[in-house]
Amino acid sequence: MSFIRIMVHTVWGTKERIPFLNNEIRPAIINHIKTNANSKGIFIDRINGHSDHFH
Repeated sequence: MSFIRIMVHTVWGTKERIPFLNNEIRPAIINHIKTNANSKGIFIDRINGHSDHFH
């Protein structure tokens, strides 16, 4: 059986890059992304971001 690894770099941004992602909401969004990815069997190496986007 072959081993396949696909690396994808995604960026999620706020509408019009409004700095909405403050320190209160950022952990909740990161947790949501990780939970959703784990439920689908997707491995996330790293996730980080700023006040207007996530990588």
